[in-house]
Amino acid sequence: MEDEIGLATRAAWMHFAGGLTQSEVAERLGITRLKAHRLVARAARDGLVRVFIDGEIAECAQMEGALSAAHGLDFCRVVPVLDDDPLPLKALGIVGAQYLKGVLERDEDTLIGVGHGRTLAACADHLMRMPVKRTRFVSLLGGLTRKFSANPHDVIHRLADRTGAEAYVMPVPFIANSVEDRAVLLAQRGVAEVFDLARSASLLFVSIGAVERQASLIATGMIDRADMDQVRRDGGCGEILGWFFDRAGKPVDTEVSHRVLSLELEDLRRSRMIAIAGGVAKVDAIASVLASRMLKGLITDERTARTLIERLERPRGPAPRK
Repeated sequence: MEDEIGLATRAAWMHFAGGLTQSEVAERLGITRLKAHRLVARAARDGLVRVFIDGEIAECAQMEGALSAAHGLDFCRVVPVLDDDPLPLKALGIVGAQYLKGVLERDEDTLIGVGHGRTLAACADHLMRMPVKRTRFVSLLGGLTRKFSANPHDVIHRLADRTGAEAYVMPVPFIANSVEDRAVLLAQRGVAEVFDLARSASLLFVSIGAVERQASLIATGMIDRADMDQVRRDGGCGEILGWFFDRAGKPVDTEVSHRVLSLELEDLRRSRMIAIAGGVAKVDAIASVLASRMLKGLITDERTARTLIERLERPRGPAPRK
């Protein structure tokens, strides 16, 4: 099996990187053209091939500028959608991996804090294998579910596997049973050290969560449905690293956030935080987090970006009479 994978990798490299036809690949490897075709197809199917395209799409570039100007972003990337999926994981995963690849190649951020979730996991899955020099990764919040099982959308271990980098995980649940339990967990030596490390990260790469019953936080068992219902009643609209914001971008003082094992809100305000998120169900959530001015950068898809911009351009109602 390992020999077959190695052969598929070599065939894909000759075809995609070397520009050889599949007939030429077959001749170089001493195999039939049919087998060469199957090997190249297998490499693409098994994720051994990563495609990055340089250049800008004019409309996407215009939306990037509009979102940056409206929300004070230092960086914005809008990616074309690939299909009609309400959650464009593939498109976001590809461009997110491209962004991470650039960060790792520049080797300026030696400690990167990462969140978790489906979108970030897709980024890690699309990242090509590349050894890093000095970069380390650290979790920004607890990764265990309420049932004390591992988060199925774990990101930091996938990144460590792709890059060979050191990774520091917070061995605690996403949310504690009480505020008192949270304090006890944070006081543990191993946990406190990871939190201190997370505070010193020069870049935070995170996702944005929706406050709804179908949210990923509920589906993965990170938070109870009753807790999410309480957040929504308190006015929560969008979530980032366990902190919730209302439609105006103001933090929601909900009891749930005080039990989340994550960095403090003030720590996040001082950070350079880049979020990647998109999809129909997350428009309200992304808008609320953008309004908070917590982000330095955003990666999203063109449908989501267009909807966000349309909201900005929507005429406001007449001013109330005095």
